[in-house]
Amino acid sequence: MRDVVKRICDIIVAIAGIVLAAPLFLLAAILTLASVGRPVIFRQKRPGLHEIPFVMYKFRTMIEAYDVGGDILPDHQRLTLVGCFLRKTSLDELPGLINVLKGDMSLVGPRPLLMEYLPHYAAEHRRRHSVKPGITGWAQVNGRQSIPFSKRMEYDLWYVDNRGLALDIKILFLTAKNVIKTSDVIAGQNIGDVDDLGLSAEPSVARNAVDIKTG
Repeated sequence: MRDVVKRICDIIVAIAGIVLAAPLFLLAAILTLASVGRPVIFRQKRPGLHEIPFVMYKFRTMIEAYDVGGDILPDHQRLTLVGCFLRKTSLDELPGLINVLKGDMSLVGPRPLLMEYLPHYAAEHRRRHSVKPGITGWAQVNGRQSIPFSKRMEYDLWYVDNRGLALDIKILFLTAKNVIKTSDVIAGQNIGDVDDLGLSAEPSVARNAVDIKTG
């Protein structure tokens, strides 16, 4: 019953959000088109409920640029001024409401990381996929990008064990507060700065993470 209520709330809020934020959708799309070109939507497979892959949507914030060896340049060298603005204001996350409507994600839940991280998870970490991933979560309102992966995992698992409607409402309220304050957003943060679990140990992860935001 709890999951049914949560799903109904997700649908209602997502529809309301898309309608009310339509001007922001348009503004973000125009800014993205002007700064990085087409396509304006970034699509990437992420692990969802029970680790089943889904395609997550975001507005693009980085250009594709490579060094002379053919390796993709670090995030801070590819992040545009517009992209930095979109990340600071979380406008890049607006397309995630479409994922919520589709049922791939919830408004609140553990943030979906990269598929390439799954083989490096400890057994306990895999419990974060026993619920749908979220646009925001307990980790995002308790430090977001300023805390290491180990702490984010700890917060995610705490959410899994304590989830409920009241907690979701609290997280959404705190998320809105943090978005207004642009709290704990580190534009162009390198994954290695926060990955104290070795999840991104494979070199291919850094090359394939074309538009990942570590929070």
